[in-house]
Amino acid sequence: MEYSNITAIIRTLKLEMVERRLKEIGVKGISISRVKGYGEYENYFRRDSMVPHVRIEIFSSISRVEEIVHVIMEAACSGLAGDGIVAIIPVERIYRIRTKTEATIGGI
Repeated sequence: MEYSNITAIIRTLKLEMVERRLKEIGVKGISISRVKGYGEYENYFRRDSMVPHVRIEIFSSISRVEEIVHVIMEAACSGLAGDGIVAIIPVERIYRIRTKTEATIGGI
């Protein structure tokens, strides 16, 4: 089976909605990190221009990628600069550390 890593960087205030929508479509596992940076939108009131965001990572079978990306974009969109980005990266293999075996991502 082929997999992708979906990485989304979104506004912190949109995280709860994105999480809820991902659960509704059956995404069983996500990782969330707090990050800061700037791109299209910069915080001109800070010397370093950094803006706090949240980074979401999801490993998914290729067949679910478009659905997951669509849900993230719909739930995270405010229509303003700084809404964030979504990147899709191919994954060669996934291993479970506990069992030391190649994993399948069931239900995702």
